[in-house]
Amino acid sequence: MDGQAKVRSGGEVDLWSEIIGASDQPSTNAPLIQPVYQRRRRTSHPTPSDSDHPLLLQPTNSNRLSFAAANNKRVSWNRSLSIRGRISIAVAPCLANQPQQKQPRRRGKPPVPKGKAAEHSSLDKERAYFQEVDAFELLEESPSPKHFGTWATGNQTVTDPIPHVSSRLEKWLFSKKINFSCGPSTTLSKILETPAAPMDPIYTSGLDLSSVKTPEKFSPVSVIDADQGCEDIDAAIKKLSLASKSTSSHLDRIDPFTALLGICEQPEPMKFLDLFSKYCAPESIAKIGEGTYGEAFRAGNTVCKIVPFDGDFPVNGELQKKSEELLEEAVLSQVLNSLREFEKNDSNACTTFIETIDLKVCQGSYDAALIRAWEKWDEKNGSENDHPKEFPEKQRYLVFVLQHGGKDLESFVLENFDEARSLLVQVTAALAVAEAAYEFEHRDLHWGNILLSRNGSVTVKFILEGKQISFRTYGLSVSIIDFTLSRINTGENILFLDLSQDPYLFKGPKGDKQSETYRKMKEVTEDHWEGSFPRTNVLWLVYLVDILLLKKTYVRCSKNERDMRSLKKRLDKYDSAKEAILDPFFEDLFVNN
Repeated sequence: MDGQAKVRSGGEVDLWSEIIGASDQPSTNAPLIQPVYQRRRRTSHPTPSDSDHPLLLQPTNSNRLSFAAANNKRVSWNRSLSIRGRISIAVAPCLANQPQQKQPRRRGKPPVPKGKAAEHSSLDKERAYFQEVDAFELLEESPSPKHFGTWATGNQTVTDPIPHVSSRLEKWLFSKKINFSCGPSTTLSKILETPAAPMDPIYTSGLDLSSVKTPEKFSPVSVIDADQGCEDIDAAIKKLSLASKSTSSHLDRIDPFTALLGICEQPEPMKFLDLFSKYCAPESIAKIGEGTYGEAFRAGNTVCKIVPFDGDFPVNGELQKKSEELLEEAVLSQVLNSLREFEKNDSNACTTFIETIDLKVCQGSYDAALIRAWEKWDEKNGSENDHPKEFPEKQRYLVFVLQHGGKDLESFVLENFDEARSLLVQVTAALAVAEAAYEFEHRDLHWGNILLSRNGSVTVKFILEGKQISFRTYGLSVSIIDFTLSRINTGENILFLDLSQDPYLFKGPKGDKQSETYRKMKEVTEDHWEGSFPRTNVLWLVYLVDILLLKKTYVRCSKNERDMRSLKKRLDKYDSAKEAILDPFFEDLFVNN
C-alpha cells in the first residue's frame, strides 16, 4: 500500500481495502500509520436509504475521507457515521447487533508493582476441599427435612412423611393407607375406620385394572365389629393428627363427609326417627335447650344434641359448620371419653367430662315428633332459633347422643355453700386430670357449659398422675360439656381451634365476666393458640368464683364469702389447675382412701 489508500473511480477512498491491506503486510520497522475514527457532529441526519446496511460503510460524496501523512506523523481519518437507533456496530458474522444497556463501570484490579509479574491464583485449597467432601457419604434429604426422622443415609428407603392437613382425621386415614401393618385392633381404630373409598384417584387411561391389586395386609372396612379389643386406647389416641392451618394436595381429595360417616360407623345418613326410637318412644321426645349450634332434645335418659352442617345458608344467624369442624369435635369427645375408664387408666382418670354415648349423621326433615317438641318449647320459652321447618329436605345433621348431665349452672339452683364448694372442687380436679393426661384446656368454661344434678352420691373419685384421690360431693354431680374451643395434646399431635380467626370473640362488653375471661386468655396466650397455656384453666376457675359470688343465690355467711374471695386472690398466683387443686380451700373436702 506504501502508505497510500486505494482510490475508487470517482475519487473515493476504498476504506476497507486500506484496512485489509494494512493487516496483510508484514511488520516492519517503518512508522505505523493508524486510522483514527471520529464522529463529526451534524446539524441534521440524512434519512438512510433501503440500500444502507450496518455492515457496509460506504462513504458518500458528502462524507469524504481526508488522508494526510507526513514526517512519520499519525494520520487522522475523519468519518461521520450515523449511529441513530443503536449503540455500536460490529463488523462480524453471527453477532447480535442490538442496542446494549450501558453497564456500570467496574472497579479494576489494583495495579501490579513494577518489576513483579501477576501471579496466578492457586486452586490447591479448593481442590483439597472438594476431595475431602467427596470422601464422605452425603445425607439424602427426604421430602420433609424438618424432622430428624425423615433423613437417611446410603440406600435406605425413606417413607414420605404425612403432610399437614386441615383435618387431623384425614391425616390419620392417610397414615392407615400407607401403613399396612396398622390393623383395627383398638377402640380408636373402630371409631376412625372409614368405609372403603379410594384415597387417591387412579388414572385408568391405558391401564389394565385387572392388574391392580389391593395389598394383602390392607383391608378397608366399612363397619368394625363393636366387640373388638381396645387394650391400646392410649396408643391409638396418639395416632390422632393435629389440626393444621396448612393443607395437603394428597389428601384434599378425601371426602370429609365420608370420613364423618366412618366415625359414626354408618354407611349412609339415617332418619331422625330411626335414631330417636333407639332411646325412647317418639311421643316422649322433649326439647330442653338451644343454642346457635342447634337444638337439644331429651330422649329417655339421654340428650340428643342436633347440629346442622355443610349447608350453604346460615342457621340461627351463623354459617353452618363444615364436616371438617365436626370431625374435630367428635374425635375430641372420644378422647375425653377414654378418661372415664378407671380400670384401664392407672395414671389419670375422671368421670366429670360428659360421656358421649353415640354419634350419628342424619339427613332429611325433622320428624313430626321433633316438630311438636320444638314448638312446645317455643311457646313456653320463646325460641331465638330458626324453625326447623325452614330447613331443606337434603339438610345434614350430626347428632351427639350424650349422657343426661342435668341443668346448666345458669339455671340450676344451688342450696348452700357446701354445694358451691363441691362444684368448684369437682371442676378443678377434672381440669387437673385432663391437664396431666393431655395438656387439656377447655377455653370456654362459662356457666352454660357446666351441668349439675343431684344423685345422692357422697364422694367422687379421681386419679391424678397415678394417685387416687376422692372428694366429698354433698350429693352434687358435675359434668363439663362443649369442647368446641378446647385444646388437647395426644402425645404426638395437638388439636386446637385458632381463636385468632374469631376477633369478635374478644369484643364483648367491658365488665362482663365471660368477655373479660376471653380477653385475659388472649393476653396469656399472646394469640398463639396452639401452645400449652394451662393458666387459661385457672382463668375460668376465677370466672366461676365470680359467678358464685355475684350471680348465684344460695345459703352462705360472710365467712364463706371471705373464704371464696381469698381463694380468688390465691388463684391469681397459680399457673395450672394441678396447682389450684392443692389450695387450702379444698382441704376439708378431701377424703382419705
